Amino acid sequence: MTEEPKGFEEPEVPSEATGQPDGEGAKDTGPAGEAGTEAKGGAGQTGAAKELTAVRAQLDQVRTALNERTADLQRLQAEYQNYRRRVERDRVAVKEIAIANLLTELLPVLDDIGRAREHGELVGGFKSVAESLETVAAKLGLQQFGKEGEPFDPLVHEALMHSYSPDVTQTTCVQILQPGYRIGERNLRPARVAVAEPQPGTQAKEDADDQASDEDNGGPDQG
Repeated sequence: MTEEPKGFEEPEVPSEATGQPDGEGAKDTGPAGEAGTEAKGGAGQTGAAKELTAVRAQLDQVRTALNERTADLQRLQAEYQNYRRRVERDRVAVKEIAIANLLTELLPVLDDIGRAREHGELVGGFKSVAESLETVAAKLGLQQFGKEGEPFDPLVHEALMHSYSPDVTQTTCVQILQPGYRIGERNLRPARVAVAEPQPGTQAKEDADDQASDEDNGGPDQG
């Protein structure tokens, strides 16, 4: 048998001859590669700017919502404070009305106590009870008013009797028939009084006497 001739083996060519490194193909480091890198960097920066703008927009929305909620809270707080003041004012008013109604019902009893004291009948246990009742009424704010000799005031006095007197120079309460009562600034009952007015012509006579006296003395400007 004849042997087949062996083929020639291709010689190995060094990588330096081809101008490329071993393994993977050489990376493109030329101008085109640098441009691609810059393009990728610019795109990344643009995306970050957009994301920052979106975050700032969301932050502005949150701040706006926070300001609105804060204003709502302040308004509710003010309304609540006004409500509390109204409730407190109404509570005080209701309390004053209740006390005034109670004391008004007790006025006839206090009148009886006053008449008994004037007649000397306020003695013994009745005196103690009467004084205790008057003390409690005073603690609740009840005040008595109306005195003989004070000028007549139609806002606090009720004239039941009328007369003339040379001893007064204006309309005067000369007798207290029934004392008046008040609680705070509120009158529960006017003082019922007898009033006296100056005698008709008394003031004119006094003015004439004063004028005559001045003339006798040589007038008001002469010593």
